[in-house]
Amino acid sequence: MIARDYAHNEAVFDQGDKANAMFYIHTGNVKLTVESKNGKKAVLAILRKGDFFGESCLAKESIRMFSAMAIQSSTIARVPRSTVARIIRREPAFAKILIAYLVIRIGRIQEDLVDQIFSPSEKRLARLLLFLADFGSHSRPEPVHIKVSQETLAEMIGTTRSRVSYFMNRFRKLGFIDYNGSLRVNRSLLTFLNEQ
Repeated sequence: MIARDYAHNEAVFDQGDKANAMFYIHTGNVKLTVESKNGKKAVLAILRKGDFFGESCLAKESIRMFSAMAIQSSTIARVPRSTVARIIRREPAFAKILIAYLVIRIGRIQEDLVDQIFSPSEKRLARLLLFLADFGSHSRPEPVHIKVSQETLAEMIGTTRSRVSYFMNRFRKLGFIDYNGSLRVNRSLLTFLNEQ
């Protein structure tokens, strides 16, 4: 396992690269993006400290289906496929943790798909902000330490930057969020989301 520092906007790997390692975020945040053949891009996820990614390396001869980029200064460990496979065989406890993590990630992806199909963009933004603030595991409002642009938020929820700006201003006026250099998500946004 080799940990290294990545600068803001530095690629960890690119879509189409050979998948020969898995990664673990020690500090910072990583954005996963995919680009279609015609050049259209989408943000798949924002990952945080403690998250794994690049698990497709566990399938032999696989390639990266998406790109990964640090979105702030980050320390990320690279674990070669052979090491991950050996640890899984020798450490059943690690295998259980990894499987549980991947099941949770799959569930999150399924929720996102349902959200994209059935929810209006305002509700998708509210849900995303609550997720980024890690709401639910804390009893008080939490600042979002991730520097996420409105353009990235728009890509994640499938709308335009101007719509995100409109919703963010509306959320601020309603007291759901505060932002002035950093973003704070208030519990009232959860109430708003549940009423929709």
